[in-house]
Amino acid sequence: MLTLALAFTLVSAPADTVHCVEAARFLSATQRMQAIVEPDSMNDWRSQQRVGGCRITAAGGTLLTVQGEATRLYERLREAKWTRTPDPRDSPREGSLRFRWQQSDCLFNVNTEALLFTDAETEVIERRTLAPNERPYYVFVMCMAARDAAPR
Repeated sequence: MLTLALAFTLVSAPADTVHCVEAARFLSATQRMQAIVEPDSMNDWRSQQRVGGCRITAAGGTLLTVQGEATRLYERLREAKWTRTPDPRDSPREGSLRFRWQQSDCLFNVNTEALLFTDAETEVIERRTLAPNERPYYVFVMCMAARDAAPR
């Protein structure tokens, strides 16, 4: 593992995770979350392609409800100049939103609990510290190169 100066960890060669770096930096610096970046591949329903990319597993604490923290996270992304992906086609039937940073598209999903049962989840939970009265929340992000949407 390669640990960067900010509080996130890259688990691969940088080329595999380049599209996650800014999202991980945002989660670490702005949201004060512990985050791990790993290479991944995914079915991108927006472009209708199987693509290489990366994922971020993050854990943090909030004094808000998790729904309130999700709203704040999306507002902060916009303030940080992330933009909604053109024709985003967000995660169907889920509370996920897709944002673009330069040449990277990232789908952000906020959860009340760890759901994936991965080593990365376990590690960020162990590294996370909660202040008094904070409740935990989790963010899972999938990032890939920006692509045009497939015709409908």
